[in-house]
Amino acid sequence: MDKILIYSPKSTSRLRFVMRLVFYELLRIEPVITTDVDEFQSSDLPKIMYGDKSISDDLFFKSSGLLFEKSINNLDFEPFEFEGIKVIFPIYNKESSLPFDVFSAIFFFVSRYEEYLPYKADKHGRFTAHHSLAAELGILEKPVVNIWAILIKNIIQEHYPDLIFPKKNFKFVPTYDIDSAYAYAQKGLVRSLGGYFLSLKEFNWKDIFERTRVLFGKYKDPFNTFDLQIKYQKEYNLRPIYFILFGRYGQFNKNINTRNRTFRFLIKMLGDYARIGIHPSYHMVDNESLFPAEKKMLEGAINKNIICSRQHFLRLNLPNTYRQLINNDITDDFSMGFAALPGFRAGICSPFNFYDLDLEAETNFRVNPFAVMDGTLNDYLGLTPADATNKIKQLITEVKNVDGTFIPLWHNESLSDKKRWTGWRKVYEDMLEFATEKNR
Repeated sequence: MDKILIYSPKSTSRLRFVMRLVFYELLRIEPVITTDVDEFQSSDLPKIMYGDKSISDDLFFKSSGLLFEKSINNLDFEPFEFEGIKVIFPIYNKESSLPFDVFSAIFFFVSRYEEYLPYKADKHGRFTAHHSLAAELGILEKPVVNIWAILIKNIIQEHYPDLIFPKKNFKFVPTYDIDSAYAYAQKGLVRSLGGYFLSLKEFNWKDIFERTRVLFGKYKDPFNTFDLQIKYQKEYNLRPIYFILFGRYGQFNKNINTRNRTFRFLIKMLGDYARIGIHPSYHMVDNESLFPAEKKMLEGAINKNIICSRQHFLRLNLPNTYRQLINNDITDDFSMGFAALPGFRAGICSPFNFYDLDLEAETNFRVNPFAVMDGTLNDYLGLTPADATNKIKQLITEVKNVDGTFIPLWHNESLSDKKRWTGWRKVYEDMLEFATEKNR
């Protein structure tokens, strides 16, 4: 792996985190940081400077100061447009290679800096898409961190044409949240009677008829689309991740009883074709005692360790949620995305290490951002299947352009092609066609 020498007057944890992310993770070259002027000036390595002022005629990126701070403050962004994208932290220095502090901008988005500041949460206690700076600037659907990393690479390559940046490849990682494995089946007597009562109350005779047919074995449960999912996996050579809700039944936890043998058999079967992760129950964010028990039960059901997680209802409170997961031996989280809007919550379409801003420390905990959820397109935005397909293709194209990782969030019920999901099975199939290597 080629190296690049980076001079900075101070080597802070923020600086080391960003340089490692940009150069090692995204551009695949090794960053070497020095604070020694003589070492920098005498080195034969490709080199850049990052700080308040230039000390030589080498490439210089002026700092706005954010990476040298150790506190969380309200920031003045002064956004402006550069090469068709709104950027922040403007730089007023002719010697600087860019007119904005690209490394501070990357740190702001990837660290989720704005989520550590006071904000008005939604009814589920979430930081919402519409409050994000990316949404306000109109760049939420752009993986700006990846785009800016390529911009940095191009500037350096102009100066050092012999420096080799290895080629990265686009990746597609489908994921499913199993909030409710079945619509009618395996619910037990009390829940089934409750379902009949609600349908009678609403004079929903079609639902009563369908439930009865399913319960008497005359009709396949509409949410039972798992054979179809396995067919997709074989056809497109996919290995998705299933996030299983395995908590106690409640207002926001509607899955099957965790002791149900059919449900447990289903999870084991899915584990033969895919990775299994946990979907912590709704109140895990507020009650730390829930998660260890749920994880232990799910591990017992599949006889495997669980290392992946995605928050139910995307209830993600930083940094506490990630600390909970780390303390329970979870290594990868897939909650980094918004419910209300599609796009890139952290401005990036590649996995990255979680930076704990309160502790000012990079962790080994991996954040895997997703770009789009079926419920966002249908329930929040009210898109038609055709418009949803176009939106998904637009997002995939953005990710392909930067050789990133495209992660969609889907549910088994949205493949039923029934009721509010009529026409949405084709949306998913079109996404698979467009995202796989057949279309590259």
